[in-house]
Amino acid sequence: MSKKSRKKSSKTPSGSPTAKKKPLKTRASTETHSAKTQAASAGKSNKPGAKATSHKAASKRLKSSEKASNPAAPVPAVSAKPLVAGLKAPAFRLPRDGGNVVTSADFSGQKLVLFFYPRADTPGCTREAIDFTRLKSDFTSAGTAVLGVSADPLKAQEKFRDKHGLGVPLISDERHEMLEAYGAWGEKSMYGKTFLGILRTTVLIGADGKIAKVWRNVRVDGHADEVLEAARSL
Repeated sequence: MSKKSRKKSSKTPSGSPTAKKKPLKTRASTETHSAKTQAASAGKSNKPGAKATSHKAASKRLKSSEKASNPAAPVPAVSAKPLVAGLKAPAFRLPRDGGNVVTSADFSGQKLVLFFYPRADTPGCTREAIDFTRLKSDFTSAGTAVLGVSADPLKAQEKFRDKHGLGVPLISDERHEMLEAYGAWGEKSMYGKTFLGILRTTVLIGADGKIAKVWRNVRVDGHADEVLEAARSL
């Protein structure tokens, strides 16, 4: 092989020193560029403004995390003041059987009995309403009016009245406003289950408009007679 051929062949093979120089230069320039970029980045993050921004962002992320892990508890409802003797009786205005409206002002200056019953035309409620009807004239003689109250619609109240010949007005409180005000609406339990409903309750209001006596968890048998005695002695 001639000297010229050997010189040419020494320049062209990929494994020659001349061919290796280009990749080394490329890697060196890439590393240099990366180092410059990191230095510039570090310079920016070291600025006071950048630190403040980073701190604020971290604070926001922390607050968001706290909110997600500890959701705000609902604000508890304010419970009504317990109904006890001596308090002013809550005012009311509700429809009654027959289509008329009954208000607390209608009984101003006289004693009033309110008996709250769970449901029209059920056994216990029927006996209770019949007993108050039986003693209606005695209550009148004692200067005392009597009203029955439940959440039944007017049609159900009227059917209840007609079926058993009831002689006391029956109030319909479908929105539970009066029931709640008089403490006759609350948690009940039956067959191991709890639910909201009417608590059988009776309230005697004096001629001065104040609560005279409250009967809770009423047992129907003999109850109307007991209320009459309390009204007579008031």
